[in-house]
Amino acid sequence: MLETAGVAVFALTGALVATRKGMDPFGFILLATVTGVGGGTLRDLLLGRLVFWVRDPSDVLVCSGVALGAWAIAYLKPGMLDGWAGKRLLIWADSAGLALFAVAGTLKALDVGVSSLSAIALGAMTASFGGILRDILAGDRPMVLWSRDFYVTAAAAGAAMTALLSSLVIEPVIVMLVGLATTFGLRAGSILFGWSFPNLPGSGSS
Repeated sequence: MLETAGVAVFALTGALVATRKGMDPFGFILLATVTGVGGGTLRDLLLGRLVFWVRDPSDVLVCSGVALGAWAIAYLKPGMLDGWAGKRLLIWADSAGLALFAVAGTLKALDVGVSSLSAIALGAMTASFGGILRDILAGDRPMVLWSRDFYVTAAAAGAAMTALLSSLVIEPVIVMLVGLATTFGLRAGSILFGWSFPNLPGSGSS
């Protein structure tokens, strides 16, 4: 359920980018699907598992449904999903997807018996990779490279908190909620208040 929610939210971000680029319905589906399943695909390949959406194509259907819904809104209500409002929705949906996949990726890795450190790395990669693919395919600068914003840092922190609490045998619901809050909270603080690491000596903002 957690992973499906992440797939749907990240698929929405792909559809929002497709709106801004003026793509056709198949472009919407492609970008939404690549974004929605990209991170989980990388995780499963690294774990040597059958990729989740190959085993069960329901997540591809979720991505396609989100994509077509967004295309219909963009077609019927021009301007509703692009411009300033669309950009803000993209940023916040991406933040939610980042949190969902950081936790889901970490838990999935822990479930197959990898070490906590490896699970944290896989959680961060799962959270980041779909958005990177989306932005590259759309010809945009990946969000992970935006200035000094917390992005991978937020995903890694949420993954680390998830792994730590899982090792303490805490209730799974609490583990998920704390992991989600950690990732989303750091990302939100970076967006709203400019939280970031300081510049390296002699460097400027990118």
